[in-house]
Amino acid sequence: MTMQPGQPSAKNRQMPGLKQQPEGWPVGSFNTYEEAQQAVDMLSDKEFPVTELTIVGVNLMEVEKVTGRLTWGRVIAGGAASGAWLGLFFGLVMGLMSDFWFSSLLTGLVMGVIFGVVLAAVPYWASRGKRDFTSATQIVAGRYDILCNPDRARDARDMIARHMMTKPTR
Repeated sequence: MTMQPGQPSAKNRQMPGLKQQPEGWPVGSFNTYEEAQQAVDMLSDKEFPVTELTIVGVNLMEVEKVTGRLTWGRVIAGGAASGAWLGLFFGLVMGLMSDFWFSSLLTGLVMGVIFGVVLAAVPYWASRGKRDFTSATQIVAGRYDILCNPDRARDARDMIARHMMTKPTR
C-alpha cells in the first residue's frame, strides 16, 4: 500500500470512541482534585466557557490500602453472605412462578450459601496463604493540572492567578 501525500497513516488516525491524550495548555496546577475542581467552578462562575477545560491527573500512583487480615472464617462468612443474596434472588424468582414460594425461597437461599462458600473457599485454598490480607486499591495523582484550549488559555490562567492571589490563606 502506498501513502498519498497529506494522508494520515493508520497509526496516526483516531478511531472514534478511543481514548486519546488530552490537549491544551496548562493554566493551573493543584495538589488535590478538589482544588482543581474549585478552580474550574470559579471559572464557571465567571462565565468562562468551561467546555474548553480538562482536568488531568499527573504522576499517577496505584495505592493499595491494607484493610484487614484474611482468615478462613472471613472467607467462609463472606462467601456465605454473597451466596445468600444471590440465592435469595433466585429463590424469589422461582417462588414467583411456583405455588410453594416459601420452599423455593428457602431452597434458593441454602443453595446460594453452599455455592457462595465453595466459590470463595476454593480460590483461597488454592492460594496457599500467599495473600492473607484484604485491601482496597485506588489510583491517585501526584498533582492535577487544568488544561485549556490555546486560544483561551491566557484568559483562564490569568483568572486563576487573580483568584489565587485574592484567596485568603488558611
